[in-house]
Amino acid sequence: MLFLGIETSCDETAAAVFDDQFQIRANVVASQTELHRRFGGVVPEVAARAHLRQLLPVIDEALHRAGVKLSDIGAVAVHHMPGLIGALLIGVSAAKMLAVALEVPLLAVNHIEAHVFAARLVAGRDIFPCVGLVVSGGHTALFQCHSALRLELLGSTRDDAAGEAFDKVAQILGLGFPGGPAIQREAETGDPKAFRFPRAFMEEGNLDFSFSGLKTAVLYTTHGYDRRPTEPPTGQRRADLAASFQQAVVDVLVEKCRRALRRTGLRRLAVGGGVAANRRLRESLAAMAEQEQAELFVPPMELCTDNAAMAALAVEKWRSGDFAPLDLDASPNLVFS
Repeated sequence: MLFLGIETSCDETAAAVFDDQFQIRANVVASQTELHRRFGGVVPEVAARAHLRQLLPVIDEALHRAGVKLSDIGAVAVHHMPGLIGALLIGVSAAKMLAVALEVPLLAVNHIEAHVFAARLVAGRDIFPCVGLVVSGGHTALFQCHSALRLELLGSTRDDAAGEAFDKVAQILGLGFPGGPAIQREAETGDPKAFRFPRAFMEEGNLDFSFSGLKTAVLYTTHGYDRRPTEPPTGQRRADLAASFQQAVVDVLVEKCRRALRRTGLRRLAVGGGVAANRRLRESLAAMAEQEQAELFVPPMELCTDNAAMAALAVEKWRSGDFAPLDLDASPNLVFS
């Protein structure tokens, strides 16, 4: 049984072919990074127009790499929430069109649930129940994952997501877009203890996140409390600022995961989302998991950032008969199945 997965939730146009044994036959991603770089962030209208241009060629390339024809596809899966509404609509419309044309089932996938499921794909076995952390540009949240399709929210960000904070701090430091890779590179030669940046919501029992105050602390440290525009820092000072900021984010994420493991009593931790590609975070989570005698599941870099292979969560929905109607709509909001 072959599935076609489609992802257009933000600024990556992606399609994948996978089977009912979770084998990824092809995973194609067309990045829009260069389109948005000059704006310093993702522009929703620009993203939607790029999806419109790129989606059909990306689907065709995925089929070609998988060595299959469109008529071989037995079901179509699409990320329909959450995300940029204009971008989501492109993917959802294409998926519905293909499902009708091929006369195959349509499967709706929650993009956040799929980020957790990406860890199961690389594990090669069932990892549920587990604690799930999704840390990306739009979301930072902790879950108790009772199964692949039943996630209970334990804590989420009150303001900026971690990835959003990376992008904004990269702008403050003059490092460009996207911020995550830029800050990681700059932090390699920096001192993570050079600046004492805040770690918010660290009181006992709190599993929520807040990164807005951290971002503001970097802004004040860089430009002063009057925030008058000045030239971005350079040299060792910039490296130290990047390393100290990165360490503050990592410390919070790791400690919240530790607390979630202890609260739930679970001994498996699955991590997904673009920020999970950060080397410092991966190393720190591995060290914490070893201390807690827990198994850590983190996808490789290409499955952390937005992609369509993680739509393989749809296989679980297909097995349970949870098919989407042909009037399926896109939603920008995070809603759990």
